[in-house]
Amino acid sequence: MSDPLQRIKEQVEGNPVILYMKGTPDFPQCGFSSRAAQALKACGVDFAYVNVLADPEIFENLPKFANWPTFPQLYVNGELVGGCDITLELYQKGELQPMVQQAAQGAAKPAES
Repeated sequence: MSDPLQRIKEQVEGNPVILYMKGTPDFPQCGFSSRAAQALKACGVDFAYVNVLADPEIFENLPKFANWPTFPQLYVNGELVGGCDITLELYQKGELQPMVQQAAQGAAKPAES
C-alpha cells in the first residue's frame, strides 16, 4: 500500500482543482462539504474530489498534509485554498471563479517544449 501522504501529494499535484470532502458533490455527507462543492459547481469548472469518508487513510492523514484540521479542503494548482468558510468567502467576493477557471485552463494547455 502506498504512503497516504504521498498519495495525497500526487492527487493534489495531479488535479488543478481538487476538493477533499465528506461524501460526493452530488451526495455530500456534511453541510460544510455541501456548500463548498456547491460554490465550486457554480463556478462552472470541472473539479476532482475525494470522499474522505470512503478512504480512512486520506481522512486520517490529510489534516497533517497541509496542517489544516478540518474538512472540506480545497486545493487549486497544488496549493491549499482553505475550507468551507474561505471557499465561500472567495466565491462571494467573485475571486473563486477566476481562480479555478485559470487553474483548469492551465491544465488543458499543451506542455511547453
